[in-house]
Amino acid sequence: MTARWQVLAGALALALALAGCSSGPDRPKPKPYEAIAAPIAGKQVWSQRIGGIDFPLSVAAQGGVFTVASGDGTVAAVQADTGREVWRTSVGGRIAAGVGSDGRYAAVVTREGELVVLDGGKPLWRKPVGTKVVTAPLVAGERVFVLGVDRRVAAWDALDGRKLWQQQRPGEPLTLAQGGVLAAFKNTLLVGQGPRLAGLDPLSGNVRWEVPVASPRGTNEVERIADLVAPLVRRGDSVCARAFQSAVGCVDAERGNLQWSKNVGGTEGIAGNEQVVVGADASDRITAWQAAGGEVAWSSEALLYRSLGAPQVAGPTAVFVDGEGMVHWLSLAKGQTMLRLPTDGSAPAAAPAVSGTTLLVVTRNGGLHAFRPE
Repeated sequence: MTARWQVLAGALALALALAGCSSGPDRPKPKPYEAIAAPIAGKQVWSQRIGGIDFPLSVAAQGGVFTVASGDGTVAAVQADTGREVWRTSVGGRIAAGVGSDGRYAAVVTREGELVVLDGGKPLWRKPVGTKVVTAPLVAGERVFVLGVDRRVAAWDALDGRKLWQQQRPGEPLTLAQGGVLAAFKNTLLVGQGPRLAGLDPLSGNVRWEVPVASPRGTNEVERIADLVAPLVRRGDSVCARAFQSAVGCVDAERGNLQWSKNVGGTEGIAGNEQVVVGADASDRITAWQAAGGEVAWSSEALLYRSLGAPQVAGPTAVFVDGEGMVHWLSLAKGQTMLRLPTDGSAPAAAPAVSGTTLLVVTRNGGLHAFRPE
């Protein structure tokens, strides 16, 4: 497992590696791949390339198009079914966070702290953000929302770049420099504020409700970091998320009530459907919780110490990509491996994305690999 996170304390940035990194002497060897007892058919249907990715990428899937970006400033949109390039452009600076897109507008934040918005692949406007950003912007309702690592939330008009509002609330002195929660739910903006999920009015930034998903534990500020991490899961009126190294829980986003929370370690986001929520812990033990109440539906140790990224749900399967770029399809019903296919041998750069029947895996080396189970 590579060093996945770092924290900021005021103006000081501390780079911290998670315990048991792959370069350390105490890290257990990855468990050998198990034989697939009940395989399903599937294949890679197309591949593309973009530059290397050294930031927490989020792949936007809208209208049959995947929008991706690379660290050197390239942003590209490709057709999900064929891999045909729709457009490709450069934002003129290295990228720190992205990509957010509603199908027309695409937004990224550069390392120089500029929010850059594209319209159909053409630069439309750019504005300074004023804070470090690692979470992909959210584009919704002709607005662009940005969440900073200092938990500052701001909104801009997507058409002309006018800043509409900014909201900042006091919080813990240390924050996680990993993609956080920023999503839309009906007419509410969902924002991760440390271990709390907040529902904001997207027109004004006013807080409508706030729910703690986890209760931070530990003897010092570093151990008590429990920020919500992306991606989250939406199922009806419920949204579920992981609190870093602390818990997995679900919230009624219509009423602003906690439905359930389970203490469990883990650093990556989760996936799910109407029946289960699934994710891996720090040892890459995979657990599926019943979505309704949080009881454990099944667990699997088939991919222990494989440095799994955040998962995705595709039909009746949960899809994980390991640190060697191998893609694993697991049964959502029982957890057994049903399909295993390679990419380019490098670790995943983002959670897999789904559009229709096509699943896209993006690797750190810049490979775009599209798969379709049969």
